[in-house]
Amino acid sequence: MEIARIYSRALAGIDSLQVTVDIHVSPGLPKFHIVGLPETEVKESRERVRSALLTNHFEFPIRRITVNLAPADLPKQGGRYDLAIAVGILAATGQVPRDALASHEFIGELSLAGELRPVGGVLPCAYSINRTGRSLVLPEQNAAEAGLINELPVLPARHLRSVCNHLDGSAALERFSGRKIRRPEAPAHPDLADVRSHHFAKRALEICASGGHNLLLAGPPGSGKTMLAERLPGLLPPMNEEEAIATAMIQSVSARGFRVEDWKQRPVRAPHHSASSVALVGGGSVPRPGEVSLAHNGILFLDELPEFNRDVLEALREPLEAGRISISRAARQTEFPAGFQLVAALNPCPCGYLDDRNGRCRCTPGQVRRYRNKVSGPLLDRIDVHIEVPNLTPGGLESLQDERRETSAEVRLRVIRAYRIQLGRAGKQNRMLDNEELERYCRLDPPLTALLHKAVERLNLSIRGMYRVLRVARTVADLAGSGSILPEHLSEAISYRGGITGG
Repeated sequence: MEIARIYSRALAGIDSLQVTVDIHVSPGLPKFHIVGLPETEVKESRERVRSALLTNHFEFPIRRITVNLAPADLPKQGGRYDLAIAVGILAATGQVPRDALASHEFIGELSLAGELRPVGGVLPCAYSINRTGRSLVLPEQNAAEAGLINELPVLPARHLRSVCNHLDGSAALERFSGRKIRRPEAPAHPDLADVRSHHFAKRALEICASGGHNLLLAGPPGSGKTMLAERLPGLLPPMNEEEAIATAMIQSVSARGFRVEDWKQRPVRAPHHSASSVALVGGGSVPRPGEVSLAHNGILFLDELPEFNRDVLEALREPLEAGRISISRAARQTEFPAGFQLVAALNPCPCGYLDDRNGRCRCTPGQVRRYRNKVSGPLLDRIDVHIEVPNLTPGGLESLQDERRETSAEVRLRVIRAYRIQLGRAGKQNRMLDNEELERYCRLDPPLTALLHKAVERLNLSIRGMYRVLRVARTVADLAGSGSILPEHLSEAISYRGGITGG
């Protein structure tokens, strides 16, 4: 009776769980069993493994083979266990030594000829394996992704034969060393200097980039809402290592997968208004991250906000408040991070020309009300900064030809300074300050408290809305280099909460 034990990894959301692969080869009628809640793709590995061993002139045992993937109650998907199963059979039958198995973990799909093919979700696996002290053997195409975990010994291989040569000591796999992957801190984005006038809106972009605040842009068609939103990513501060790893792990388990060239670039997601709730918040029989998670540590831009299905928009409430999304199914619950910055744009009415001086709007009061009711009050309450973007006249544009317009690089320097102040004070951006931290870092003197309460009453703000005004005021003060919130900082923050209403 021969038995071998080898280690691999399964995915549960962005968590990677250890899978112990036990292979038992015993006398009896030839049979190849895989147990431990394998999905169809895992069961099909029997044929891939058999062909890969035979085409490489290994002995495939004509006996009873039982492969157990433990823990037995964890569903197993994909072809990621092929390499572990193949090496385990070879170890169980004495064709490769077992001594080195305990110090390695194996991930990879096999072709019928024994080549290793890439699999998804490698980065979460590498992140978890790094804490075990083991090395990771995986397909060569996945090496750059796993190599983002600097301390982990990553051993890329092209072929099953290379892995076996490494285990028997005849030709060791070379440790992957291409870890220093860096992208420019300021990726190419449209420049803020392209935007004429709209000084109030551009100031709002600077504040939102500094504090991570959610932003709503309202105005008629062609006024520049989308143009402004497209320039916000170029103002965002650089990602730190922790943020970059968290963002990359979400992308790694997504349908598209992680691309190494996106390392340390803040994601920008802009789903079409026909997107479903599952597309936006995630889901599926095997839960996948949705747009809110793919935008983690970046921007989620929703253009034509009222055109989205109301149920879809209401699904944004939880992640906007909690910074994460839980997807529950009958058998399991999966949680994905969703710390995104929401940027939304809307027209004032269905045709877009409400209150136009040329009288182009023909929308009835009922149509306007139904249109605005698609965006609920509770959702608007979770958006920190509300901005009206008016139309400019051709004559007005011509008069602005010679105006001095700041570039994104100039504004970004101020954003980074304010961002570093926030990290030094609380270790997070101002939009993430909790109530206790607001009491500590946004303390107001009695006259300012009275001003805030008056604004709450006049604008009919909720307590949540009041706290969001305080967070924005704290960011305005940080941009000014002030240790405390002054009247001009609070007044500016209040000015960003009026004029846009929902249902």
